Amino acid sequence: MTRRFLVAGEVQGVGFRWYVARHARGLGVAGFARNLPDGRVEVVAVGDPPALARLEELLRAGPAGARVTSVEREDRRDDPQAPTRSFDIR
Repeated sequence: MTRRFLVAGEVQGVGFRWYVARHARGLGVAGFARNLPDGRVEVVAVGDPPALARLEELLRAGPAGARVTSVEREDRRDDPQAPTRSFDIR
């Protein structure tokens, strides 16, 4: 399953993408995290539903120094741009 998250708040410049990558890798989730020009972080994650649910919980919490105000979620059938073997920071 592929899921796209858009995380808003104080999420750039606080290690958010590295936090996501560390947890995603630990959960066996592939995909990527990248900063968007509007200040949000986009996370595209490929994995099983329980791992994606846990990742979403972690996105909502964020690392120390971040302040997450919202997380939008979109389920996708397939995203050809999403890595399927690793979790990357872009």
